[in-house]
Amino acid sequence: MSSKKDIKSILFATIVLSLLVLHVNKNVEADVATDLSNKIQSHTSEIDKLEAEIAQYQTQLNNTSKDALSLKGSINELDISKKKLQAEISVTENKISSTELRIQSLNLDIGDKSKTIDVNQLAIARNIAKINELDANPLIVSMLSNDRIADVWNEIESLKRIQSDVYNHTKDVIAVRHGLEGDRNEELEAKKELLALKDELNGQKKVLDINIKDKNKLLSETKNLESNYKKILADKLALKAAFEKELQSYESQLKYVLDPSSIPARGSHSLGWPLTNVFITQMFGKTVDSVRLYTSGTHSGTDFRASIGTPVLAMASGVVVASGDTDATCRGASFGKWVFIKYDNGLASTYGHLSLVSAAKGARVSPGQIVAYSGNTGHSTAPHLHVSLYPADAVDVSGKESIACKGKILVQPRAATNAYLNPLDYMPSYTSSMIKS
Repeated sequence: MSSKKDIKSILFATIVLSLLVLHVNKNVEADVATDLSNKIQSHTSEIDKLEAEIAQYQTQLNNTSKDALSLKGSINELDISKKKLQAEISVTENKISSTELRIQSLNLDIGDKSKTIDVNQLAIARNIAKINELDANPLIVSMLSNDRIADVWNEIESLKRIQSDVYNHTKDVIAVRHGLEGDRNEELEAKKELLALKDELNGQKKVLDINIKDKNKLLSETKNLESNYKKILADKLALKAAFEKELQSYESQLKYVLDPSSIPARGSHSLGWPLTNVFITQMFGKTVDSVRLYTSGTHSGTDFRASIGTPVLAMASGVVVASGDTDATCRGASFGKWVFIKYDNGLASTYGHLSLVSAAKGARVSPGQIVAYSGNTGHSTAPHLHVSLYPADAVDVSGKESIACKGKILVQPRAATNAYLNPLDYMPSYTSSMIKS
């Protein structure tokens, strides 16, 4: 009987000691968790402040677009864009720091639950050993060797209750631990994504710096005189008109017969948006603006408002077939920096007037993946994104000699005039508030 009491005493002491240690650790970890929570909240507040600042910069950019045809307006637009981009980089840095703190917090929770599991599993093991010891003795023997039969029953029932309670608690804690480990994995993935986003934003900053250098070069060429800038713009518009006439003449001679089954139906929403924030500045086809702005009288794509360095997204799963820069051969004549993507659904798109193409030729892309950054290259007088859409089998990407560019070879996507599709027929639904009036 003395042996049974000793085992019971040891069991009780072990559980109490373990719980005391766990209680002390919990107090320390609670302080750390509170500190982490406060730091996370600080980063969240900073992010909110920066995002409000970014919204103000975007409003300023929207209001400066009408001044883009002046030298002063163009420089002002670049300066505001740079401030906006720097604020966006700060947002990402704060998000990364916040994520790292959240991961630390999860690690604390996981460690705490692990200790609880260990303590309870030890208690279960000892309880099982105690019950096994009692079960090894016939009930009648235990009753005869104990002065009070009630004590035997109480001891058995008590240990069974302890075993059941601890076992159930351990199951709950294990479930929580698994959940926390899942959260931790998610946080680690989020951290990777945020680090990638930081790289992307740093890339945008580089793009902006390049554009500022280009503008500084232009200032040098114009000797900071508005009149000289206007002349350069006039020459650029004349070159644009000449090349458009040449391209329209070539493409009108191409023959293409569409197989309707080779592409999605109109209105099928087979494509996503190419930008996160969508505002349409020029519609496809013949419009009041297209008659005024284009030699052919029609617009071969859809234009979207996009300040310099805005991430440009793949609209569906597909492959980057080609990219290039017409400015390298004939500055201001055509797309400038462009990227051509064939989608798995039979459609293909060209993004034009980019600052930077980030997706490599031959790369697989998924919907929403960043493939480029918007800009103001080519025959563009203000930053925006141009999207042309066609059946994938209608497009030829090759070099052609250009009379407008004095015999230079321009490489870019070309298609028969009747092969151009209205991008908005395949994109998500939109409202009148998303279109420039």
